[in-house]
Amino acid sequence: MREVAYYEAKMEALREILAADERVHLMGGSFLSLSPHRGAFQEIAKAFPDRVVSPPISELGFCGLAIGAAMAGLRPVVDLSTGSFIYEAWPQVVNEAANAFYMSGGQTRAPVVFHFFHGIRGGGAAQHSGSPQAMLWNSPGLEIALPSTPRDVKGLLKTAVSTENPTIFVDHVQLLETRGTLPDKEEAIPFGVAEVKRPGSDVTVIATSYMVLRCLEVAERLAGEKIQVEVVDPRTLVPLDFQTLMASVEKTRRVVIVDECHLSCGVAAELAARIAEAGFDKLKAPIRRVATLDVPVPFSEPLEEFIAPSQARIAEGIRSVIG
Repeated sequence: MREVAYYEAKMEALREILAADERVHLMGGSFLSLSPHRGAFQEIAKAFPDRVVSPPISELGFCGLAIGAAMAGLRPVVDLSTGSFIYEAWPQVVNEAANAFYMSGGQTRAPVVFHFFHGIRGGGAAQHSGSPQAMLWNSPGLEIALPSTPRDVKGLLKTAVSTENPTIFVDHVQLLETRGTLPDKEEAIPFGVAEVKRPGSDVTVIATSYMVLRCLEVAERLAGEKIQVEVVDPRTLVPLDFQTLMASVEKTRRVVIVDECHLSCGVAAELAARIAEAGFDKLKAPIRRVATLDVPVPFSEPLEEFIAPSQARIAEGIRSVIG
C-alpha cells in the first residue's frame, strides 16, 4: 500500500491509460482545474504531444468532435472543466452520444469520456458551481461515475476509458488535495459496485463525491454520541448498485442521503424515491435528504455554507432519523 493525493492518483491513471492504449486522446487542459497542480497535467501533455490537445473554448464544437472520433474508433477523454459548462454541449452529449447506440440499432458506439468538476468550491458562484449529474442521469445511454478517494478515481477512470458507452466522469476540486491509499496490486474498479466506506448499525448515510468525506467526518464525530453511522458510496449512478444500498438500509432501517445536487429532482431525490418504493416497510423513520437548497449558488462563501450540505446540516439530518 502507498499513500497518494487524489490528484496524483488521477494523473497516474491518465498517464497509464495513454501508455496502454494508442486510441486514447485527451482533449482539454484543465483536468486538475486552474490550480497549482496543473503542472502535473502539462507533464503528461509533453509526454504524449500527439494525443493531448487544447481546443478553443467551444464546448458544443469539441464535444461533437470527440463523439465523432469515438464513433470512428478512438477513445477520447474530454475535459469540460466546470460542470456547468456541459450545458453548452447539451445537444452533443445528451442528444447524440447518449442516443447513438440505440438509434443505430446497436451499430454505432460512442466510447467517449466527459470529465468535469462539479459542486461548491468556494466563490465559484452560480455559473461555476453546478452539479448537473442528476440531469444527465435523466438521459438514458450515459454511464455516470463519481469517485471520492484516490483509489476510486484511478480505478474508475480506467474503467471509464475502457467501457463501450459514453461516460460522464464527475469530479470535485475539493478532493484534489485529499489523501488515501492505493493497493500494491492496482486494478480497474468495475462500474456498478458500491462500497461501504464506514460500517455502522444505527443509520445508513448514502453519499456521493466530496460529500462522502464530509459524511465520514460527521460519522466520526457522532460516534462520540454513541450513534453508529454506516456510510455507503454508490461510486457510480449508472449503473447503480442498488442491492448494496438496500442491504445497508435493511440493516440499519434508517437512511439519510447526502448529495450536492439541488434538493428538487436531484440525486438524493431519485435515491429516496427508489428506496421508498423498494423498502418502505423496512424503514423505522422517514427518509431524510440533505442537498443543496433550490437557489442559484451565491458567490458569498458564508451564503455557500448556508445552502450547501454542511456538516451541521448532515449531523442534524442524522439525529432527526435516530429520534
